[in-house]
Amino acid sequence: MEALNSIVGAINGVVWGPLMLVLILGVGFFLQVGLKFMPILRIGTGFSLLFKGREGQGEGQISPFNALMTSLSATIGTGNIAGVATAVFLGGPGALFWMWMTALVGMATKYAEAVCAVKYREKDELGNYVGGPMYYIKNGLGAKWAWLGVAFALFGAVAAFGIGNGVQANGVAQVLEANFGLNTSVTGVILMVLTAAVILGGITRIGAVAGKLVPFMAIAYIVAGLLVLLINIGEIGNALSLVFTHAFTPSAAEGGFAGAAVWAAIRFGVARGVFSNEAGLGSAPIAHAAAETKGPVNQGLIAMLGTFIDTIIVCSITGLAIIASGAWTSGESGAALTSHAFELSLPGIGGYLIAIALSIFAFTTILGWSFYGEKCVEFLLGVKSLMPYRVLWIVMIYFGATADLGFIWLLADTLNAMMAIPNLIALALLSPIVFKLTKEFFASGGKSEEPGGTPAE
Repeated sequence: MEALNSIVGAINGVVWGPLMLVLILGVGFFLQVGLKFMPILRIGTGFSLLFKGREGQGEGQISPFNALMTSLSATIGTGNIAGVATAVFLGGPGALFWMWMTALVGMATKYAEAVCAVKYREKDELGNYVGGPMYYIKNGLGAKWAWLGVAFALFGAVAAFGIGNGVQANGVAQVLEANFGLNTSVTGVILMVLTAAVILGGITRIGAVAGKLVPFMAIAYIVAGLLVLLINIGEIGNALSLVFTHAFTPSAAEGGFAGAAVWAAIRFGVARGVFSNEAGLGSAPIAHAAAETKGPVNQGLIAMLGTFIDTIIVCSITGLAIIASGAWTSGESGAALTSHAFELSLPGIGGYLIAIALSIFAFTTILGWSFYGEKCVEFLLGVKSLMPYRVLWIVMIYFGATADLGFIWLLADTLNAMMAIPNLIALALLSPIVFKLTKEFFASGGKSEEPGGTPAE
């Protein structure tokens, strides 16, 4: 086991090294420039379409709004609470700046992912629309690139059990045991029952639950976070100063904080930013491919909001709360650091708020990633694999809740990066199509959209 740990650790160091960070930021920046910064300039258009998209407007299984909520259900999770805290603990306040940079270029990546997902989606044997990187590689790049689509689906199917299942269940079990004394086995059983009640109904039920739960939990967490910032309002200016200063200069050791080089701020800011908003991983377009949308660009404009909401809004609130409260120098890390920051500002209830928020966030992540994983398996093995995969998914939640997941965290992090590589290559190669569809859409005032979809072979 120790040898396997070392091997995966070595691979992780390579795939999350400078090359991966350059690839993620580079492709995102290339797309942002090619789109003439449209994703940033058209945020208002995206929110307008999101409001109108509460009802379906084309072929698909779920409304454009619920497609985004399903995507957000998978991204707003432990990354927003534990991930941001880990980035600040390891990289200093400057890590938050690099999370923002990842999000700004990531909006273009997420937009392009959804455009390609809808453009190249197809119908499966059950009559449902399916899409995502494996399909836009197959239908957009042709047979010579088919191996790349298979590689993505393989990495995605396995990674889902780590990032979307075991890690989330373990996070819930640990936080409920620490704050409420609930046995991890009991938490595992409860999560299994709740998850089964939703995912056995497929994407329609997942979308319906996400459409109600995600807005509620996101708004509740944002309000609690803003309250913490309001209590520490005198420190907000200093917190922002630390973020911008330490993005480009080393953070000195202070209190329980060990200090960090600029490279650490960049590395952990980008890596945790991607872990949180998933821009470039290729997971979100699997949900957006099922949307009842007018066309690729319409859904792309809605999809890019996922990165904005997740990182620019939710992660910023967590990060600024940790820095402004002074908790970042306490020596705590992960969810315990965020909990400590809220507890300092809201004594007696702050820790419980984080425990509840983390539990709900992680549960919805389990739902969203169950859909991503099953679509990867369906691409590899066909629709007959769907029900066995769902049953296996439910069973593995118990093991995730009760096991020591140090190695699973490492494996999930590694496979995440390996999912991103085929997806980013495909986005770079398909970028001319994305630019062309976008140009035509805005030149016609948004009236030239054709619904995406490729007949199943």
